[in-house]
Amino acid sequence: MTPPVLAAAPESRTTVHRRPLSFGRFVAEAQDRGTLVVQPRMGFSDPALMRAGLLATKSAADAVVGTMTIDSYTRVSDEASAVRALNNGVPLNGFPITSYSPHTSHWVLDGVRDAGFPVQIRHGSARPQRIVTALARLGLDATEGGPVSYCLPYGRTPLLDSVRNWQESCEFLAGLRGTGAEPHLETFGGCMLGQLCPPGLLVAISALEALFFHRAGLRSISLSYAQQTNEAQDRDAVHALRRLAGEFLPDTDWHIVLYTYMGLYPQTRRGSLDLLERSAELAVDTGAARLIVKTAAEAHRIPTVTENVEALRVAARAASRHRAATGDRPGTVPVPHTDPADNAVYAEARALVDAVLNLDDDLGQALLKAFARGYLDVPFCLHPDNAGRSRSLIDGSGRLTWSEIGAMPLGPVRDRGRRLTAAGLFDALSFVQRRHDRTLPSSVSRPPLPSAARRPAAHRQHTQEVAP
Repeated sequence: MTPPVLAAAPESRTTVHRRPLSFGRFVAEAQDRGTLVVQPRMGFSDPALMRAGLLATKSAADAVVGTMTIDSYTRVSDEASAVRALNNGVPLNGFPITSYSPHTSHWVLDGVRDAGFPVQIRHGSARPQRIVTALARLGLDATEGGPVSYCLPYGRTPLLDSVRNWQESCEFLAGLRGTGAEPHLETFGGCMLGQLCPPGLLVAISALEALFFHRAGLRSISLSYAQQTNEAQDRDAVHALRRLAGEFLPDTDWHIVLYTYMGLYPQTRRGSLDLLERSAELAVDTGAARLIVKTAAEAHRIPTVTENVEALRVAARAASRHRAATGDRPGTVPVPHTDPADNAVYAEARALVDAVLNLDDDLGQALLKAFARGYLDVPFCLHPDNAGRSRSLIDGSGRLTWSEIGAMPLGPVRDRGRRLTAAGLFDALSFVQRRHDRTLPSSVSRPPLPSAARRPAAHRQHTQEVAP
């Protein structure tokens, strides 16, 4: 076995290797044959374990995308701490792609990535330049994030810096098209904070980040949306996102990627798998092409490779079963009598998108102005560049709705003035968890918290999508 080799120093030039496939084409071909692409969120600092994890997930279902999630130190450009941890034998919560030598990273991927198994780099960085340079050096060309979604939730990096950093990274990725590649970039805007963000704002930010990527020269893009608290509202949201993508990305190979619920996850195995299956059914119902899964261990600890494989299989089977039950034809979305995107979520998202685009011809500047003026305002987000005047709640039907909109151009708010108490906030945060854990028979007690979950926080991967 080839031992890990640390990078002695950053390389000054990037050598781009031949890429065996287009990420976007792989997803499109799977969708054409009626197969939902499933993908884990998985990253390990041990190269041998990372390789084994990729190999195991590769064969888990008919159409799988491999994931290499980057560790927290690398996300904030603290390679010195990553190297120190590796030298001391301390496991990280992801793969330190800029700290290992290209030789080691190539070894991880050799014989694993191929035309039937693309690999995406997932990170969470407001400063992604070194990460995208490293992935290109490995012949990879698929990653995700965005100037807003990888800034506001994860730290205090100024939004101005994040916009500049992401502009540079997008232009670098777009430049790979000159090598014959078709680089792919996925928005993370549909997943802001993971929970308690009404879908109109999620859809708007996802669409705006996709347009940001497009204006930087990218032509293979996926738009994200995270499953929330109400199935009907989620269907409206994904249909709205599809409509906006069609309107703003006409010359682009795009698809929708759905995330299984990212908030507090059910603590019971039965509840966890039920929620995962509901997300797969939502993907089928709305024409989403790819699903980011979560595991039955999500509420307790970092999932094992085996648990990731199980989640991929459960999701793929649920999607196939649901597609057969509803009679969907491969590559199609059920066509109702009325336009499914003609809904309140679309109206809200379109109002926000239009308000931002009217601020400046430069979309990066428009985003900065939108947050400065409160036209975009993420509830419960403590970042200094977020106005912090918006508030949301879960209404009696389980829908996410606004109670305060600040300066966002959304018109009248039905529940304006309703405030969440501390107990109310806890109830809202645990709404999905409690609903799905109730499916467990009352005679069965909840499983005890595994000992792995009690390890020091610095050694654990956050389960609420701090590691994308």
